[in-house]
Amino acid sequence: MDVVTNKKPAQASITKVKQFEGSTSFVRRTQWMLEQLRQVNGIDPNRDSPEFDLLFENAFDQWVANTASEKCTFFQVLHHTCQRYLTDKKPEFINCQSKIMGGNSILHSAADSVTSAVQKASQALNERGERLGRAEEKTEELKNSAQQFAETAHKLAMKHKC
Repeated sequence: MDVVTNKKPAQASITKVKQFEGSTSFVRRTQWMLEQLRQVNGIDPNRDSPEFDLLFENAFDQWVANTASEKCTFFQVLHHTCQRYLTDKKPEFINCQSKIMGGNSILHSAADSVTSAVQKASQALNERGERLGRAEEKTEELKNSAQQFAETAHKLAMKHKC
């Protein structure tokens, strides 16, 4: 879990929490500043497992996510946070690059979903525009027809003095 403050400059930290069996709350175990992170190790790139290691300036810590998928999401968020908030001394990500940069990452899937939604919305707007255009043309035709009818009715009324 990483946390970023609203203070300027932003300060990002990594906080390890634990949920004990039978409890709904989480307890803070340890916390490090993001600048202290030196290495993220996914351990075994050939096996999907929830275990990974984080190496800090003065500490080494073993972590276990709930699932391998959650570990992947954590790596992606952590990588993005490091890219955004660390100007120099970015941590090394080993045995996890494919999980961060891979084509089937959650971030890429989300981006694809957003792109798809935008394309569908754009297509719907185009179709709506076409329908509105046809409705305007039909309205103009009806207006002209009504005008001609009114003129004809007026001429007939004048002719027969109704």
